[in-house]
Amino acid sequence: MKLKFHGLWWDLTRILVGSFIAAFSFRFFTFPNNIVSGGITGIAQILNLLLKLPVGASIVVMNIPLFIWAGRKLGRRFVILTGICMFTNSVFIDLLEPIAKAVTNDPMLSAVYGGVLNGLGYGIVFTTGATSGGTDIPARFLRRKFPHINFSTFLLGLNVVIILAFAIIFRRFESCMYTAICMFIANKVEALILYGPVDSRLCYIISDKSEDLRHALTEQLGRGVTLLQGQGAWSGKEKQVILCVVKPIQIGPLRRMVRAIDVNAFLVIGDARSVYGRGFESITTDD
Repeated sequence: MKLKFHGLWWDLTRILVGSFIAAFSFRFFTFPNNIVSGGITGIAQILNLLLKLPVGASIVVMNIPLFIWAGRKLGRRFVILTGICMFTNSVFIDLLEPIAKAVTNDPMLSAVYGGVLNGLGYGIVFTTGATSGGTDIPARFLRRKFPHINFSTFLLGLNVVIILAFAIIFRRFESCMYTAICMFIANKVEALILYGPVDSRLCYIISDKSEDLRHALTEQLGRGVTLLQGQGAWSGKEKQVILCVVKPIQIGPLRRMVRAIDVNAFLVIGDARSVYGRGFESITTDD
């Protein structure tokens, strides 16, 4: 039977590959240099240093009550895939222990490259819709109870508690600083894997000369535009707002063009991670 791109076996393959990369990052970069992980892995790391308990097995044991708690509320597919990710990652962490050796003893290099590999591994896992389990589960429940607070804020708060506990227990405050660097890099790599590189810019232009700007954008830059109706809250004056998407290389010419036509124009430029349509990626492309 032909395997579909989004089929179960493809999800399992990504989980296995991602889990191994994350475990490799832990064993060969972060753990040997006392860079603490967030979540349940961080707690398991603390228990390992205090009681010499195996990290992988500790992760599994601590996750069991969380999965029982979440089993009926977060959906069967999510729980199964997340459980597989948690289990395989834990197994890889313990299997790699006998051969694990720090690639570098420089904590900064370990934070950087460990963060890259960690973000790559979990980024691949997250493309399946699963997570690594652990604190992700209570964070999801807290998000449901307090929907006005971002999910990542809950996750960050839980991780901060674990990292500070590590620093206080072992008096390794510098490790917290390197951990922050590692987590920041991992987060950026995960976003890159999930959403792709930011290769387009979303522009809003508010001007009294919108007609001239519209012609310049379409004829000189070759970009389509959309005209939105706007009204100044203070002046009450109605204006047309130009919406367009351009490539990064076109930002300079765009700014010069707007300045030449209307030096009083209001220009807003932001990142557009995914753009589908004519001149960009086809909307029919599979993710």
